Amino acid sequence: MTSFGKICTLKVMYAAVDIGGTKTLIAVFTPDGELRQTIKFPTPIEYTEFIAELSANVAKLSTSDFQAVGVAVPGVINHHEGTLIAAGNLNWHNSPVQVDLERIFHAPVHVENDAKTAAVAEARAAGPTFETVVYITFSTGIGVGVCVSGNLDHTLLDSEPGNMRVENNNEMVPWESIASGKAIVAKFGKRASELDDPEAWRHIAHNMAKGLLAIIAIVQPDLIVVGGGVGSHFDKFETPLLSELKKYENPLAPTPPIRMARHPEEAVIYGCYELAKEISN
Repeated sequence: MTSFGKICTLKVMYAAVDIGGTKTLIAVFTPDGELRQTIKFPTPIEYTEFIAELSANVAKLSTSDFQAVGVAVPGVINHHEGTLIAAGNLNWHNSPVQVDLERIFHAPVHVENDAKTAAVAEARAAGPTFETVVYITFSTGIGVGVCVSGNLDHTLLDSEPGNMRVENNNEMVPWESIASGKAIVAKFGKRASELDDPEAWRHIAHNMAKGLLAIIAIVQPDLIVVGGGVGSHFDKFETPLLSELKKYENPLAPTPPIRMARHPEEAVIYGCYELAKEISN
């Protein structure tokens, strides 16, 4: 919980910070969700260097007055303390992200996992028609967030479906080891953006379906939204993916509608804005 209490009404903007394994994006939003400014910089390997670099870049923003800040991190969080316990691609452990960023921004900060943050943005964009929404980012790895009525399902905040085991060539392997962007490069020697071979995308869709079938059976969502760098190429794998899911569909767990994210590679910062709004109300 933030220690800021009542927020000064003179502060009219919101900040969003998407901390990635390779790059960090800072964004400034108006209260009604208009994206006004962004600054991007490489994420330093050391946490102390990151804090110094972040502080230097925040000083470059066109405003220094913020109502609140939403921060997304690529790892496991202690939600009570706002610390990053561990991150997949960053050697940061028990890093006091909330405290350090409140000092830099002089505003209350909400820290959340990046996939969960993106899920909030996309679930709210989908509207009230879909009560349970699963957001999946197919990027370097695979991240999943589940929202009910536009809010994160707190029973699944620490879930890591990208690491669940699925069958592949008679072995049980992590799902993201065969269906993520990193797996695509390892298999085909090309990034998703460079890959146009329909047969390759059928193979990728087959591996995506292995994890999705489990998620559908357990969560039974009303909508699945896909995003991330690989997810932004939804048009290349939509048809074979739906074919795979229908092939193994169980009548007790029907395949829900599946869509590409409204902001496939920017859902995280829009989610940060949504979370920042929550703590300022």
